[in-house]
Amino acid sequence: MSISQALEVVIGLIFVFYVLGSIVSLITQWINEAFETRGKSLERHLMKIVGSKHVGDFVKLPQLQALRPIRYKNWFSVLTSATEPKMLEKIPASTLVESYFDFVGLTASKEFQADELKELISAFPESEGKQAMLKWVNQGVTNIEELRKRTTTYFGGVMEQASATFRANARSFVIILSILLTLVLGTDSIQLARTLWNNAGVRALAVAQAELVVRQDDAEARMDDLIQQLLDLNIVRIGWWQTELPPAGSTVGEWVWFSVLKVLGLGLTAAAISQGSSFWYDLLKKITTPTSSSSSSSSGGGSSSSSSSSSG
Repeated sequence: MSISQALEVVIGLIFVFYVLGSIVSLITQWINEAFETRGKSLERHLMKIVGSKHVGDFVKLPQLQALRPIRYKNWFSVLTSATEPKMLEKIPASTLVESYFDFVGLTASKEFQADELKELISAFPESEGKQAMLKWVNQGVTNIEELRKRTTTYFGGVMEQASATFRANARSFVIILSILLTLVLGTDSIQLARTLWNNAGVRALAVAQAELVVRQDDAEARMDDLIQQLLDLNIVRIGWWQTELPPAGSTVGEWVWFSVLKVLGLGLTAAAISQGSSFWYDLLKKITTPTSSSSSSSSGGGSSSSSSSSSG
């Protein structure tokens, strides 16, 4: 078995996984932006701080309104350039603390008596944030700066939870879309590997496209470019009707073995795509770059030797 041939097959597989993973990433991004999933995750966690009844008024504070991202209004706004502010997606912990203190009227920079501070906090909107502050006051924290310090740590944790919630939701989208894309295309990793192994022309084209992607040094790509790369490669068949079935007259055992390999191949593809395009891009870069570097070094060394021999 040729090591270089096996490496080319691996590069070809990684390239296909990268392209399919990029398509899934782009679709996931569109879904997240269209449904504002990051903003909704943040809003659910802001409810812990100010309460569900007051979160709408809280996010209307000027310092928070300024953090709203600007995006296209809808799918057709790409043509009209119409934009609008979307839901808040991220708030620095320090800004969140200042906003909260302004919202509840706790802006004085002095030390309160415990009873006085408890009375003030009791007027806050009912929330986990209010209960946390009451607990700290009961523990003897009456200095505003110390209260601000503890609140910053607490709110920072809440923002981390909001980010983790969004990442979990996005990961679910990626897995579901990876399975759907695999089923729609019928892309079988095992059959794909066989095609790359047996067809030197396709293998060479896959490696060439992979090296081109790495030379461009850009893990992001447009949807139409990605689809064109797959069409040029001509090994990712769209539709189950292009599946290579066992020949006529095959035994039941052969059909069972074919089904097992098909399910395994599809499962491998879905699992690979769900790793994300950046994972495969980084791996592709690690594999192809040393090869290119060593080739350059060898050719460079050969040239030096030739030059030395000529001069000698």
